[in-house]
Parts: sequence; structure tokens; C-alpha cells
Amino acid sequence: MKTLLIPLAGSMQSWGTRSRFDDRDTEAEPTKSGVLGLAAAALGIDRAEPVTHLAALAFGVRVDRPGLPLHDYHTAQLYPGSRKAETSLTRRAYLSDAAFWAALSGDPELLADLHAALRNPYWPLSLGRKAFVPSVPLWWPEALRTSPLLDTLRDAPTLRRTGDSDGPYRFMVDRREGPGPLRHVTPGERRDDPAAPFAQRRYTLRDVVGWTEMLPALHSPQPYPFQKVTT
Repeated sequence: MKTLLIPLAGSMQSWGTRSRFDDRDTEAEPTKSGVLGLAAAALGIDRAEPVTHLAALAFGVRVDRPGLPLHDYHTAQLYPGSRKAETSLTRRAYLSDAAFWAALSGDPELLADLHAALRNPYWPLSLGRKAFVPSVPLWWPEALRTSPLLDTLRDAPTLRRTGDSDGPYRFMVDRREGPGPLRHVTPGERRDDPAAPFAQRRYTLRDVVGWTEMLPALHSPQPYPFQKVTT
């Protein structure tokens, strides 16, 4: 059993679970389907191919910077210039200037392949939408750990910047990966667990728990981890 960390930071990112037609939502943190979609793109898995092996991985997120939820205004025409063209108005939500650690835990061989693919991805990678590019490398040399998912998330270096809040960090992880005492956690559900190839857009409910926690050890003097990354 291994755990792989993936830093997700950028000026814009979007992780929808309820998007329908012209209304594109985002959750407050990365979804399992979104991160597995990113993993599939890195590994070169086509949207019509099965992703059962990816869906079997446990998933969790630590929120370092929640970002600012915003909406974008879009108009689109299918046949611009045509008399029959109708203008569609779309509402697209996104998170501005957010930063997260996502963690996947399970099959060591699969996670090792994914770690290598994040450094040299098959297709371009983005944060929920193709236009939303990461502002830090998704590959990090120390990202593959032997510790359990929750311990790995707690130990990941902070993605906060100088001057950011030093308050508690928020966690959202699979229920089975949550902390032992459940008194201070909030249970919930996310419909973001792929039940079929991504092209079929079928997702099942995933039991999650969320809570906040102080992590004072992360704020001792240390170099920003991505200063050491070479690509």
C-alpha cells in the first residue's frame, strides 16, 4: 500500500459534480472524478476505456488555500453569423487562487506508474477544465509515500504563502480513511466515484468525512518545496 500526493494550485480551478448543460458548478475542493480524470490523461487512458483500477484507489484532499468562489459569464453560438444562430448564456463557477493537496492510496504499481506519468504526461493536464493550467508542477519527487493516506496528507508541506492564514487546515477524505474518533468530523456524500468509462458520465456516491485541524509543525521554517523541483 502506497500513497501518492498531487499538488493542485492555480489561478483558476473547477471541480464540478452537478453540472448540467449551460450551468457548470464547482465543489469547494477537488473531486475524485476530477483528479482521476487528470490521472487518466497523464497515463494516456482514453475516455472510452475502463477506469475500474483507478476508481479502486482511496481518495482524500487537504485544503491549504480555499480560494475565492467566482462565476464566469459566457456566451456561445453554434453557427456564428447564421440567421438561425441562437446565443446561449452559460454560467461557469470556479475557484480563484486556491491550493490543495490531493492524495490517492492503493495499488503500489499503479501509483508508481502515475507518479512517473505526472512528470511526463501523455496529454496536457489541467485543473478541472482545459483552460485552467496548474501554477506549480503536478509532479513532485517526494510525492510517493509508504504512509497511510491521512498521515501523508497531514505531513505534506504547506502550500500557503507568506502572509496567508495560519489557521486550521480543512480535510475531506473517504470515510474509511478518516480519523478514528468521529465526534468532530462531519459525514457527507459526493457523487464523484466513476462507475464506468468517463465518456459515459456515470458516477456513484462516495461516503466522505470532513473536519478542520491545526498543523503547527508545517509552519516551522522550511524551504518552499517546489523551489527544488526540476522538470
